[in-house]
Amino acid sequence: MEPVNIHQAKTQLSQLLQMVEQGEEVVISRAGVPIARLVGWKAPARRAAAPGAMRGQIQLSDDFDAPLDQLFEALQ
Repeated sequence: MEPVNIHQAKTQLSQLLQMVEQGEEVVISRAGVPIARLVGWKAPARRAAAPGAMRGQIQLSDDFDAPLDQLFEALQ
């Protein structure tokens, strides 16, 4: 695509964003010199924490695996 000047970018922003959504790249220029590029947003990849990364931050009570029979009886 041919570069778009700043005035065109201001007046046609909605159309330019539609083009970007379709995968195109829009270059914005001032006096014929490219100064910016509109590209689609890509969310950063989520990184998984390394095993043991939260060591010392999580505590379990001694009875965390105790039967929950009384809890279920209370809910009925």
